[in-house]
Amino acid sequence: LRLNFALLLTPTAAFVPAARHATTAASTTLRASSDEYVVAVLGDLHIDPRKMEDYGTGRSHFLPIFDDAKSDGKGVSVVSLGDLGESKNCDHNPESDSELFAGTTQCHEMAAEFLGSFDAPYDVVGGNHDLEGLDEFETDEENLNTYLKSHGKETPQFCREVADKTLLVGMGSTLFRDAVYTSHEVTIDQEQIDWFENLVKTHPADEGWKVFVFTHAPPNGSGLRVLQENHVVNGCCWLNHSNEKQCQKFIELVREHRCIKAWFSGHFHLGQDYQDSITFPTIDPLEGPYPNRGSCVFAQTSVMRAGTSRDGRQQSRLIRGNKDGFEICTVDHQKDGKVRLDATITFKGNTNEVGIYAHEDEAYEHDKYFKVYQPNAGDKIHPPDDGFKRYNSDGNINPFDIEMDTIAWWYMSCGRALGMLNGNLIEYDSSTLAPLGLVVGADELVGKKIGVINSGLDADTCEMLFEEEEGMEGADCAALAGDIREQAVVLLDKDGLVTVVQPNEDGSYWRKIVRNKMVRMKEVRRVKAAKLWAADIMDLDDENDANVVSSWGPYTTTSGTAKKTSVPGLTAPSAL
Repeated sequence: LRLNFALLLTPTAAFVPAARHATTAASTTLRASSDEYVVAVLGDLHIDPRKMEDYGTGRSHFLPIFDDAKSDGKGVSVVSLGDLGESKNCDHNPESDSELFAGTTQCHEMAAEFLGSFDAPYDVVGGNHDLEGLDEFETDEENLNTYLKSHGKETPQFCREVADKTLLVGMGSTLFRDAVYTSHEVTIDQEQIDWFENLVKTHPADEGWKVFVFTHAPPNGSGLRVLQENHVVNGCCWLNHSNEKQCQKFIELVREHRCIKAWFSGHFHLGQDYQDSITFPTIDPLEGPYPNRGSCVFAQTSVMRAGTSRDGRQQSRLIRGNKDGFEICTVDHQKDGKVRLDATITFKGNTNEVGIYAHEDEAYEHDKYFKVYQPNAGDKIHPPDDGFKRYNSDGNINPFDIEMDTIAWWYMSCGRALGMLNGNLIEYDSSTLAPLGLVVGADELVGKKIGVINSGLDADTCEMLFEEEEGMEGADCAALAGDIREQAVVLLDKDGLVTVVQPNEDGSYWRKIVRNKMVRMKEVRRVKAAKLWAADIMDLDDENDANVVSSWGPYTTTSGTAKKTSVPGLTAPSAL
C-alpha cells in the first residue's frame, strides 16, 4: 500500500501558499546580494499519514519565503533533521496492526515526497528512528540502503554549497538494531566522522569558508540546556553519547576549526522560545567564563506537527545570511507562519563572530521541559559556581544531605565529574561539564547523605587486608595503590546503611542501563511466553496473574570466585 502525499493533505494546505503576510519579519541589516542565502531547517517530522494537515500548513509558511528569496537571487535550501516517521503503528499496513511506521519504505518515500514539495533543494540527516523498520528489514544496512535510495542520497552525510564558500553539511545516524546500548542514541559512524574532519580541514576559515552543520542530536559541549530528562539519564542526549572518545570528538573539531559557524539539531521536541535553545561561541566576560565553543553557534529546532511537540510549540528554524553574518529565526506554525528574529550573528574576520539575542525568554509554563543544571568550573577571572564541593584537609568531601533540589558537584581525583541533578547523581563530561548519564537515581538517593572518601591503601596495609580475601591472594598492592589518589563515593541512609557507588570497569560512573531495542523486544517476548506457560501449568485464568521476573548477567561482586547468580531481593532473599 503506497500512500500519496498530496492526497493526504487538504486541498488548501497542499496547493495554496500562505498569505504573503507570513513573511513579515523583524528588521534586518542584511541586504540582498549574490552571496545571500535562505535555509529552512525542519525539526523531527515524525510523519503520521493519518495526520497530515500540520505538514501542509508548515510547508505553506515557507513557500512565499522561498519565492521572495529566489526572486532576489538568493540561494535557497531545505534541511530536515531526521526522525521522519512516527514510531507507532499508523494503520499504514493492512497486513500488520503492530508494524511501526518509522523507518519503513512507505515512511521514507512519503517523507521524500513532502520534502521535495518545497520547490527547493533538500537534504536530510538520519535520526534515531529512521532505521526503525524492524518488521520490513532484517538489518540496519538494508534499512539504511532504502532510506538513502528514497532520498536520492549516496551516503548518510551530505555537503551542499548554498552560497559562495558557504557549505551546508550534515551527518546521520547509521545504527539501530546493532546499537551497543540504547537504540535511540544518535550514532555517527567513524567513516562519517573522518569525512567531516577532512572537510573542515580542507575548507579553512582563513580562506573564507563558512560551514553550517546539521545533525539530529547536538554534540556534547554545545551548551544547550533545555533538554528532555529521559535523553539525559538514558545516554541518548548527545551524538555518540556512549562512546567517550567519539562523543568528545565533535566539540574538539569545533574548537579547532573556526570555519564551523553554526550547528543545528533537533531530537528533544521542544520549542524555540527561550534563550537556552541557542548558545553563542563567546559571551561578555562579565556574564561568566569563556564557553570554549570555537566560532560556532548551536541552535535547537522544534517540531512542525502538534502531536509530536513536548511543550506545545510548533516551530521551525530559518537561516538568513550573507558574507557579513547570518540571522537565526523562528517560523511559528501556530501564528500563521510569523517569522521572528531570534539571534543575529556578525562575523568579525574569518575566525570570530559575535551573537546577540533578539528577545528574552518567552514567558510560559516551564513544567513541560527539563532545564539541565550544568556545573560551571569558572576560569582565571570567575570562580566555580556555588554548587562546587571542595575537599577538606583530609582529602574527603564531608557527607551532605540530598533532596530533590540539591545543587552540588565535584571532581574525582581521576578527573571524572559527578554532581546532583533533580535528586539524581549524574556524571558530567570532565571537559564540557555536559551531563552524561545517571549514576544513582533519585528514588534511591533522596533522603540520604552522600560523600567522597579516600580508599587508597599503602602497600603494607593492602597486603594485610587482602591476605585472606578469596580471589585476591598475591595481589600487587603497590600497583593497586597507584599514583592517583583512590576514592570511594559513599551513600549513608538514616539507619546507618552505607552503600559504595562503584565505578564501571572503564572508570566512568554513569550506568548504561537502557539497552538495544531489539534485545529488549526479545526479552519482552520471553517474559510473555513465560507468563503463558506459567498460566497453563498452574491452571491460571489470566496469564497476568503469573508471577514472572527476569534475571540478567553478568553479575558483579568483589569476590574472585563466582558461585552464585541470584539477585538479592528479587530471585533470592534480600541481603539487607
